[in-house]
Amino acid sequence: MGEKGKVIYDASVLGWRKMAILGLQHMFAMFGATILVPILVNSYFHGEGLSVQVTLFFAGVGTILFHLFAKLKVPAFLGSSFAFLGGFATVAELKTGIFADMTYGEKLPYACGGIVVAGLLYLVLSLFIKLVGVRKVMHFLPPVVTGPIIICIGLSLAPSAVSNAAVNPILAIIALSIVIIFNIWGKGMWKIIPILMGVVISYVVAVVMHLAGMTNVDGSAILDFAPIASASWVGVQPFVIAKFDLTAILVMAPIAMATMMEHVGDISAISATTGNNFLEDPGLHRTLWGDGLATALAGMFGGPANTTYGENTGVLELSKVYDPKVVRLAAVYAIIISFIPKITDVIGTMPTAIIGGISFVLYGMISAIGVRNVVENKVDFTKSRNLIVAAVILVTGLGFSDGFTFTIGSTAVTLTSLALAAIFGIVLNAILPGNDYSFGENYKGDINRGVSFNNNVEAEADNV
Repeated sequence: MGEKGKVIYDASVLGWRKMAILGLQHMFAMFGATILVPILVNSYFHGEGLSVQVTLFFAGVGTILFHLFAKLKVPAFLGSSFAFLGGFATVAELKTGIFADMTYGEKLPYACGGIVVAGLLYLVLSLFIKLVGVRKVMHFLPPVVTGPIIICIGLSLAPSAVSNAAVNPILAIIALSIVIIFNIWGKGMWKIIPILMGVVISYVVAVVMHLAGMTNVDGSAILDFAPIASASWVGVQPFVIAKFDLTAILVMAPIAMATMMEHVGDISAISATTGNNFLEDPGLHRTLWGDGLATALAGMFGGPANTTYGENTGVLELSKVYDPKVVRLAAVYAIIISFIPKITDVIGTMPTAIIGGISFVLYGMISAIGVRNVVENKVDFTKSRNLIVAAVILVTGLGFSDGFTFTIGSTAVTLTSLALAAIFGIVLNAILPGNDYSFGENYKGDINRGVSFNNNVEAEADNV
């Protein structure tokens, strides 16, 4: 929309019609990844997981809430966070304490309760940053800690991708191939939405295969259209009220450390893209506060954690339109769609194999971004202290597959592998001498601290 690279900070000069189209573009950029989170969580909870309607509703509401706290200055969209997928998968399979005799649907509110606490941790960090400054806080969360933890998040989900893909390997390969083709060879807007294109095109292929009489490996039908026929066109979101248990909180809450780093990276990326230092004005404490409240609110009523989306940063770079009003239009679109069950039920028929195929690249990319975090921040592994910190995090995060369960009074508490890895990593980094990381010195590295991709801001970062 920006002609010949001309930057536009006030989209009203384009007229409301073009603004509406730009908002639609932002919605499509976030749509594929945002709805994929509840689809994946539903596979963990055997059909009793998150609602696509609720997810879209809180993506829209959360984005607007974020903008209010950011003084309406930051053009960021808040979509579903993939970082919490491992936590959802773990809570779904908890079999200790009160979870021993629960159905999958009964466990979901406790996972959401953990997300509420994770969101509140944002508020704690926000207050701390306001009091002592961002550089001092980030000194305790260097890339040698956050990088390996992000790597663990992706690799811990790998078995889920393989098992889902095995349901129909041909369909999974098609979905994976489409995502790769659009991500590598796509141009313009097509490069920004590889996941959405992977979902849409492979779903069309699945319909053709289904009509041709083909089945999954186990003989089951590829698609089931029955829920779509019975769904209404207009309906209220099926909200779920969060419940709280210490074990579930300890599963979900530590993941906030990774998503808070993702937030810092995305706000840095948006700053580099638009030429505005949003870390200073409105301030990182304000953007964290908005993100945390959006996450806590979503979790309280049965939605996934929210996070700032790198995909939408790519749209900013593509369009050269940096007006936050356009992003707020996308949020309104998401809220409207959340009231249409017919659309969300079509999404709910997504074949498991497609989810598996897309997860191959998605989960692997999460881990790869952890590696990029370490590389671009120039972590020095010739130092023994850095090797020790990273080694302990990786072995703990991948080795304790069943976590560590202990009893406090009469309550069984389970620390998951990721929670243990986060605790060990932060403590080791704090007590071992030689932590020389300083946030802000390597701007390009700081941008790539999050679990996102297609930021498309490398050139701007190099010029900072």
